[in-house]
Amino acid sequence: IYDTKGYCTTVTDEQIIQAQLLLGRKEGVCVEPASAASVAGLKKLREEGIIDKDEKVVCICTGNGLKDPDTILNNVPKPIPCKNEVADVERILKGQ
Repeated sequence: IYDTKGYCTTVTDEQIIQAQLLLGRKEGVCVEPASAASVAGLKKLREEGIIDKDEKVVCICTGNGLKDPDTILNNVPKPIPCKNEVADVERILKGQ
């Protein structure tokens, strides 16, 4: 790391889970928590100003989210129950 002027950091479990959810929401990929750690680290270093917004960064995310589905299922919003009726769908869409 020192020879290449690289940098490393640590991230919390919560930061990893948030990165995992972000990857699913923004990129449509489902990764295991270990794979999301690189994205969590990137986000943290970006927020700390260590990585500039114009820099190009590659995060390798190889672990499939199906290896640990419980982490995802325990951290996403639960579906809202809905009757098979237009009025009920409209009510939910209006946030009522």
